[in-house]
Amino acid sequence: MKNNKITSLFNIKYPLIQAGMIWASGWKLASAVSNAGGLGIIGAGSMYPDVLREHIQKCKKATDKPFGVNVPLLYPNIEEIMEIIVEEEVKIVFSSAGNPKTWTKFLQEKGIKVAHVVSSVKFALKSEEAGVDAIVAEGFEAGGHNGREETTTMTLIPMVREKTNLPLIAAGGIATGRGMLAAMVLGADAVQIGTRFVMTPEASAHQNFKNVIKEIPDDGTLSTLKEVVPTRLIKNKFFNEVMELYQNKGSREDLIKLIGRARPKKGMFEGDIEAGELQIGQIGGLIKEVKPAQQIVAEIIEEFEKSKQEMSAFSF
Repeated sequence: MKNNKITSLFNIKYPLIQAGMIWASGWKLASAVSNAGGLGIIGAGSMYPDVLREHIQKCKKATDKPFGVNVPLLYPNIEEIMEIIVEEEVKIVFSSAGNPKTWTKFLQEKGIKVAHVVSSVKFALKSEEAGVDAIVAEGFEAGGHNGREETTTMTLIPMVREKTNLPLIAAGGIATGRGMLAAMVLGADAVQIGTRFVMTPEASAHQNFKNVIKEIPDDGTLSTLKEVVPTRLIKNKFFNEVMELYQNKGSREDLIKLIGRARPKKGMFEGDIEAGELQIGQIGGLIKEVKPAQQIVAEIIEEFEKSKQEMSAFSF
């Protein structure tokens, strides 16, 4: 798309980014999306440093198109992760869950483009102050960890756009071409899509998890665990245990104990759909089948273009 800030910034065909999701977005998914004309992202949040290096190397072999790495800045091995990204000559980093000032300049000095994920106007302005190349404004419809502000994508995008001219990527609750058009009408230059790409054969999420997503209704998720980290979850046995703890006025420490270690891995990667933590976006209620990433990208762009034409025919 001509004259688009995001396609120009990242040298991609379509202003469509695949989110870097834990336990779902390894090199297979990232390379497939990039090969289809979008921007594939490897999710480093669920990878040890040596595993991340392996995924980067395999992605470079699987595509000659740009791809990036998503890095939660609270990652315990963050210095090693950043060294690997530089050594492997990754050109794009999407940072999240932390202060963008800490690493943005370091990465940019190495020739790396940096986009930072935010959930409010306040943090969008802090990201601009830190010098990021682009902002991802994510509404709390998104799956996994989201903002305490509980601001929806439809309200967040125009408010962020009003305060900054930086390239702006909309995220949260977007899975279709119509959703993409809506976000861009509101002021976004591109969209970031996560949940829709979980439902691909290339995503590394367990098939049991994908089967659950097929069946969830429109009210099948809820954002909870705000005392620890706000997280949108599918309603399953673990979710019910969380709700029961709330009803019994459990403490933050009780919640942490209930969650334990590796709860998301148990659910999304190992396939324990009852005891696992199943993170998915609210838009999951719309998605009923698994399709190849290339087909999803093509369908989104086709619907986007068709919807543009339909909107141009409106008159009042």
